[in-house]
Amino acid sequence: MKFDIKLQNHLWFWAVYFMLNFLRWGAYFNNYQYSFKSNLIEFSLHIPLVYFNLFVLVPRYVLKSKYIKYTFSLILSLFFIYLVKTALTYYIISENIWPEANREYKPFEINHIVAVCIGELYVLAMASSVYLTLTWLKERERNRSLRENQFKIKLKYLENQIQPHFFFNTLNNLYALSLESSNKVPDVIIKLSKLMEYVLYDIKGTKFVKLIQEIEYIQNYIEIEKLRFQNVEVSINLESDIDDVEVPPLIFISLIENAFKHGGANNANLKIKVNCKIIDNKTLDFEVLNNFVHSQNLTVKKGIGLANTQKRLRLIYKNNYNLDYKTKFNYYIIRLQIPIKNED
Repeated sequence: MKFDIKLQNHLWFWAVYFMLNFLRWGAYFNNYQYSFKSNLIEFSLHIPLVYFNLFVLVPRYVLKSKYIKYTFSLILSLFFIYLVKTALTYYIISENIWPEANREYKPFEINHIVAVCIGELYVLAMASSVYLTLTWLKERERNRSLRENQFKIKLKYLENQIQPHFFFNTLNNLYALSLESSNKVPDVIIKLSKLMEYVLYDIKGTKFVKLIQEIEYIQNYIEIEKLRFQNVEVSINLESDIDDVEVPPLIFISLIENAFKHGGANNANLKIKVNCKIIDNKTLDFEVLNNFVHSQNLTVKKGIGLANTQKRLRLIYKNNYNLDYKTKFNYYIIRLQIPIKNED
């Protein structure tokens, strides 16, 4: 346990509590001078007892589940408080150590001991409850901030995994073209540089980017893949106005990669369709279809890129998204639905 609450807040608490007690008992006995002296003595004992309990007894015994030792120590503390309070009252205020009672009491009478201990326990419970509640609220906020930082670190880690994976695939494509001494190599290098510029600079440190930027990024990637595949037909259909829509960066590229990687294997005429639309002005529907050869083993479709995409989706949207995989006739279909985020 740490002294996390500012000192001025402790001072305000005790000052207000003292003032309320002073006015209450002063009005009750119609004797504000006695009330002031009595509360001055009591608060000079309340305050050390409260902090001794919070910063010595609780950490040493309660937090270590040593409840018997804590109870014994608290009883000794209360007995010490009783001795000091009784002595101060006797020598400073009145020889009648309990003037509030209906008769005169002498020290160590059971009723007086019980009354003093109950009063101290009341103050101890109230002050400790306030302090522990405020400490709990502050600790909850600290934990929330920690979870948020862990979330950002994990999300950044997944994004960093996606980028090398993508560039590794692209460099493999470039290498294959270079072996053929293809005149397409310069075009691939130029488009690859645009992709790297987008990843390294345009989306650096951003949580969301405009969907239109992601579409342009996807189109550049498709152009690179078209240079590698001889017979490929790709169509992108934007069925809604997406100018103001924002999405997490690089969230769709693994879907496109998957279509080329697995749809293009042993496929002489690869066809890829990308459909993007807004549903009820709430949901972005992004669908990728690619034809495949029926002899292909479709169980390999879920690679690193798709796995990381799913992890990122869970971190960003929790369960508020939908990612479906299915086959229909000779087409493999991936459909992603996420909540829409507008620029404003």
